[in-house]
Amino acid sequence: MNEKTRYSDGELDEFRVIILEKLDAAKRDYDLLKATLMNTDGNDVTDTSPTFKVLEEGAATLSKEEAGRLAQRQMKFIQSLQAAMIRIENKTYGVCRETGKLIPKERLRAVPHATLSIEAKQGQK
Repeated sequence: MNEKTRYSDGELDEFRVIILEKLDAAKRDYDLLKATLMNTDGNDVTDTSPTFKVLEEGAATLSKEEAGRLAQRQMKFIQSLQAAMIRIENKTYGVCRETGKLIPKERLRAVPHATLSIEAKQGQK
């Protein structure tokens, strides 16, 4: 029996649905982080007493730095999911970029933007 070299159109459609759901959730999370960074929720320290304001400003700075890091990670995740959508359109989705073999469906369901099989990923260490 010949080994499959790509997923069928039906299988790609299944992955497309998974990726679109994750993409929508990731974009919502990114928008929340962006709102936190821009302080558009109006929850700041401008109306508190000066004693608490000094303490709060330090915490707010740390919080904004963390939100910035999280926003960067989220944007990278969104870009990875968008790249996976392009691979679906090109019908190259699910093919390991190292081995050229199909990445198992279980891995793609868990990590839909994966470009490496477990074997190739372990070989990188």
